[in-house]
Amino acid sequence: MSTPFHDDHPIHRKPGFFARLRSNFFTGIVVIAPVGLTVWLIWTVIGWVDSFVMPFVPRVYHPEIFFQRWFGEDTSINIRGVGVIFFLLFTMLTGWIAKGLIGRSFIRWSERQVDRMPVVRSIYSGLKQLAETVFAQSERSFEKACLVEYPRRGIWAIGFISTDAKGEIASRPDTMEKLVSVFVPTTPNPTSGFLLYFPASDVIELDMTIEDAAKLVISAGLVYPPEKAAEPTPIEEAREKRLGKH
Repeated sequence: MSTPFHDDHPIHRKPGFFARLRSNFFTGIVVIAPVGLTVWLIWTVIGWVDSFVMPFVPRVYHPEIFFQRWFGEDTSINIRGVGVIFFLLFTMLTGWIAKGLIGRSFIRWSERQVDRMPVVRSIYSGLKQLAETVFAQSERSFEKACLVEYPRRGIWAIGFISTDAKGEIASRPDTMEKLVSVFVPTTPNPTSGFLLYFPASDVIELDMTIEDAAKLVISAGLVYPPEKAAEPTPIEEAREKRLGKH
């Protein structure tokens, strides 16, 4: 029931001065935070590498010693990144030597010596497998993103399909279907998770890329990939062609 004092179209007031300031502040945080955190992380990692590498570099090659030699002993300067450069050069030189005959022979001899040490053998073997998994350029990688029911029926989780089960893992379970190994990551750290084996019929493959699925996991469901436009049906394509002719 409407009255002379009843307004069917309420007036929307403009936000006040402090509301606009608050909105601008949060917008600035959204813009600055990713850039600032990225710069801080890179700066911190470079400083950590420098602090680890520079003690092994002769002092004559330290930047502060170089500047003191040319501009006086009172010159004090802190340049980050020199240790990173030395680390990259040393790593590439080591890789180049390891590819040669002498390098391969030396590595095999060193690994035989390590195999004789009980505790060191276990540590070295684990670190070597981890390094090969993370850094080795091979065909071993996740194939597709998927959905699986985990940890129980009715609850869905994002996973990454790695390979089909092989050997004893494929033959021991009492199932007639092919088993698929799926890595189910945790949020917000996708480097930890669970390796699970599902029947192929229980795995729903997704169209999104591995990168988009990883962003979705890291953001705790806040960052979704853009939806792809639906492909036109043959009838819609014929209609568009007729309209294009006109």
